[in-house]
Amino acid sequence: MDDKNLIKYLQQKLSSEASKDVEEWILYSEENSKRFNTLKAQYLIQSVKSVNTTPDIDEKYQSFKERYIDKKIRIPNLFKYAAAIVILITTIFIYNNQTVKEIIIPEDAITLELEDGTIKVLSQQSESTVKDETGNFIYKQKGNTLIYSDENTQSELKYNTLSIPNGKTFELSLSDGTKAHLNAGSSIKYPISFIPGSPREIFITGEAYLDVAKDENRPFILKASDLNIRVLGTRFNVHAYPEDNVTEVVLVEGTVSLYESSKSFEKENSTILEPGNKASFGRNSKDIEIRNVSTLIYTSWRNGELVFRDMPFENILKKMERHYNLTIINNNSKLSKEIFNASFGIVPVEKVLEELSDVYGIDYEIEDKTITIN
Repeated sequence: MDDKNLIKYLQQKLSSEASKDVEEWILYSEENSKRFNTLKAQYLIQSVKSVNTTPDIDEKYQSFKERYIDKKIRIPNLFKYAAAIVILITTIFIYNNQTVKEIIIPEDAITLELEDGTIKVLSQQSESTVKDETGNFIYKQKGNTLIYSDENTQSELKYNTLSIPNGKTFELSLSDGTKAHLNAGSSIKYPISFIPGSPREIFITGEAYLDVAKDENRPFILKASDLNIRVLGTRFNVHAYPEDNVTEVVLVEGTVSLYESSKSFEKENSTILEPGNKASFGRNSKDIEIRNVSTLIYTSWRNGELVFRDMPFENILKKMERHYNLTIINNNSKLSKEIFNASFGIVPVEKVLEELSDVYGIDYEIEDKTITIN
């Protein structure tokens, strides 16, 4: 990001679109945040010291650059004063040559937490490439997808955690070529590179559809709550939100083995799924129930659709909250355990509520992003 653009942003001389680009750049990394806030504090130092004139922006920027950027002058007392009057867009506060970090992440932000705890905010429209300190390629972002490299081999596991807020979905390509499509309100923890000869292990909370790259020498193990899902190469959907009492696995292609996470894998003691099977693992009972299903019903969310099959009303409301990123208050407790069936394409929440009202007689009110069921 050009310093001149940052100065223009501080002077509110950028268009709304250009201002948005600057704000996304600031939020992209801690390094960007530090650079911006240092620049902002230094800019205010000059503003405090300057006379009441309004020089041309290029002249003002050049003067500022020569005095405070090129020479890297520090003035402690003025830093202290500047920190008192600056409303920081990010959360790096500069005063007395010290910095205090406090990260504020928007609720609707897609985030990537790195091994060292650094949190990056991802825009679904961004394209970038990230390398490590030695210049090795780690991953690149292409819009709604993160792609990791199989060239960056590691001697020890270093994990990233990708978190998706309500109302959004995101895709991930792991270093072994495995692809994961994450639903709203989900997160996945995974190594930036798998260790050769060792099992490939990842952790998922929420819902994801996985197309696992085949590798007979390195089994792929997905850990979802108290359930482990072990595969060699296959496609399946896992549903494991923390508020649910059941973890569901729907197998589209290949074979998977299920076993409790507290136990070691033993083929004879694991539960085997075949394509078209859905396994429901009771987190309290530890029992696994298997039945044949239409897999399209359980994977249609990837196309932005909403499908409810034999689903309690309270679970439907949770699904709608995640899908539309809103709050639903249910004042009709009698409906909570009722079982419903419905299918919707890509439609606004008002359409879903209208149909539920027409078919099932449900009363509701909408106010901003809150829905009340009466």
